[in-house]
Amino acid sequence: MSVRTRKDNYYLLSLGCSKNTVDSESMAQILNTGGLRAVGDPSKAEVLIVNTCGFVDAAKEESLSALRELVELKRGKQMVIAAGCLSQRYGEQLVQHVPGLDGVIGTRRWMDIFDLVTRLRDRKHPEPLYHLPTDATVVGLDERGVLRASVQGASAYLKIADGCRRPCAFCAIPKIKGTAVSRPIASIVAEAVQLQEMGVKEILLIAQDTTDYGYDLGLKDGLAELLDAIVAAAPHIPWIRVMYAYPGYVTPRLMETMAKHKQILPYLDIPLQHGHRETLKRMKRPANVEWVYDTIGKLRESMPELAVRTTFIVGYPGETDEEFEGLMKFITDLQFDRVGAFKYSYEIGTPSATLANHVPDDVKQARWERLMEVQQGISLAKNQRLIGKTIDILVEGHGEGEDEDGNPTGGSLSLGRSYRDAPEIDGYVIVEGELPVGEIVPVRITGATTYDLFATAELQEPRTIKPGQVFGPGDLMMPN
Repeated sequence: MSVRTRKDNYYLLSLGCSKNTVDSESMAQILNTGGLRAVGDPSKAEVLIVNTCGFVDAAKEESLSALRELVELKRGKQMVIAAGCLSQRYGEQLVQHVPGLDGVIGTRRWMDIFDLVTRLRDRKHPEPLYHLPTDATVVGLDERGVLRASVQGASAYLKIADGCRRPCAFCAIPKIKGTAVSRPIASIVAEAVQLQEMGVKEILLIAQDTTDYGYDLGLKDGLAELLDAIVAAAPHIPWIRVMYAYPGYVTPRLMETMAKHKQILPYLDIPLQHGHRETLKRMKRPANVEWVYDTIGKLRESMPELAVRTTFIVGYPGETDEEFEGLMKFITDLQFDRVGAFKYSYEIGTPSATLANHVPDDVKQARWERLMEVQQGISLAKNQRLIGKTIDILVEGHGEGEDEDGNPTGGSLSLGRSYRDAPEIDGYVIVEGELPVGEIVPVRITGATTYDLFATAELQEPRTIKPGQVFGPGDLMMPN
């Protein structure tokens, strides 16, 4: 039996968001095609890669720490490569933060990762090599035939575009990723078909701004057109989920498209960031708050079961008590299903970094706590309304039940997500018994907390119940 040598192997650590994960999967496919193989132990690989995140301070520090650790551990001819957002943002300066780096490759030519590895293998001198083109227009046009998706169990993130042309004052993404570049519809549809053939049950469409899809291709309602094409070509994908919509660009046609196709989940992730006009103006975000009220109303009218997820920033420079109260009224009025809240984080190089009247940290914290307390009440009430109803869930795994003190009860549980729950960021549905992992099954909701639901499985086929018969968790299990 032949033993694979270390020089044939690579270790790839992916940090940050789902969009980064897709890029990591794409780089892995290219390295695999080049003859390398992935390993989970960095000591057994010649090529060590960290696909970094450079969006907020905590993510940057995590990326730097991971790179430094690998550099300290590298031996012999091992090479450490920094890829992704932090690399694109800081370029050649990154080596000053992490001495000993061998290569730096940015977000705009991730598809050249094998070429960089080859150059590093052939180099005659120890100086680091940089691959940091500033032109982002090649993204989507030279992807080396890889699947631009990250498959995680029965779900898959499918990237439809990269970059962003929005002017948000607090965000460094356009500087990191470049302007928005859409992938061709034909490529995305072909990948959706491929995912269908792989047995994927849920596709999550992702981009920095999904509602901007097709603008650079000359399409007016590009996302709606793309959704129609995916539904037609991959009719056996049960769930299609739209992430990262932009305020003002949820068009009537998009609403109509989402409402008419059962495959498209009545779920919309639309990061609004604030609910007061003046704060939004300083953020350089769409400030027409009335549009949000009107659009959310129309969405709920066309899709009564719609779940809306959004995010808000508290403590943005200049945020007054009046502006924060406006945000609280906005949240109370619109009753969002899911909310993520963040305290404003200073980002060097962004327009917001030059703003005056920064909000003290203790005020940020108090506002964040109040917002979360109010939203938790809203989320709990919405979850409680589902008690007694039957909904479908995508089963993701099994676990063991615990009592109030955390002691195991011996009973089996299944963990799943409903249409209201995107992976990683929303809640779960916890079900008695072991349901088939990777399948979509109906369950009856029996209880609710702020974020999660409890349920029992609905029987798919009628059973003859004998007088006095007692059912245990196993009796509720869905048939395979």
